Amino acid sequence: MVVEVSILCDKVRFEEKALYEKTQSIGIKSKIVDAKTLSIGTCSKATDLQLGDVILQRSVSYYRGLYLTACLEFLGFKVINRFEVGQVCGNKLTTSIRLAENKIPTPKTQFAFSAESGLETIKNTGFPVVLKPVVGSWGRGIYPLRDLETASMIIEMREEDDSPLSRIYYIQEMVDRPSRDIRCIVIGDQVLTAIYRYSSQSEWRTNVALGGKVELAPITKEMEDLALRAAKAVGGGILGVDMMEDKNRGLVVHEVNNTVEFRGAASVSKADIPNQMIDYAVNIARK
Repeated sequence: MVVEVSILCDKVRFEEKALYEKTQSIGIKSKIVDAKTLSIGTCSKATDLQLGDVILQRSVSYYRGLYLTACLEFLGFKVINRFEVGQVCGNKLTTSIRLAENKIPTPKTQFAFSAESGLETIKNTGFPVVLKPVVGSWGRGIYPLRDLETASMIIEMREEDDSPLSRIYYIQEMVDRPSRDIRCIVIGDQVLTAIYRYSSQSEWRTNVALGGKVELAPITKEMEDLALRAAKAVGGGILGVDMMEDKNRGLVVHEVNNTVEFRGAASVSKADIPNQMIDYAVNIARK
């Protein structure tokens, strides 16, 4: 069976270019499709779109990618990752709940649903804590709260935001860890590679998008088992499982990424990440 892969995105980044170039080098038919150009209705047919046999969903916009995936699955397309996976992973609250349900160690997290209950929860938890948006990426909107004055100011600012998601407070313990975290790239039932992500000199967050540095991390048995369990808990696919090294509890999973970026990992890993992603997609198409 000759498989055609569509790389669906709303912004062509390093990752999308790498995936497309890999398909060309190994003889897989593929194309990059601008998600912003698609229009799908209840009377649409898969043949109207000509998107091939399998779609790698790579949209930067969480909501665009999520609901476009729902539409594509409605038409019968195989999409990586599935709507259910994107829905869970794109929301920190639902991710934390899913991890907890599956007995996966994760930072202690509480949820509040008003400014008053949010501030009260923060005071009862004790400082320092971390306040995060339930939807968001690249470390945006994440605040370390070390005193009541700062907490009150941030909550007041959140209340002025028009987004209804700003009224949902995701309050997490500040894990006692080294100035790094771990990203494991999971493809199917394999942990392909893992990296340490170090925070930059003037930044406590470890996101590569914020200037964090990367280093290849050895994949221990504990890390592998935890990453695979976390990936399975959210529904599987091609995922980035992020962990922290808690000084008392060991590894804890704090996030699972649905549209995993791998530029940092590709710069230090011996694994051919784009090749493995394409191979996984082709195998899904042939099932």
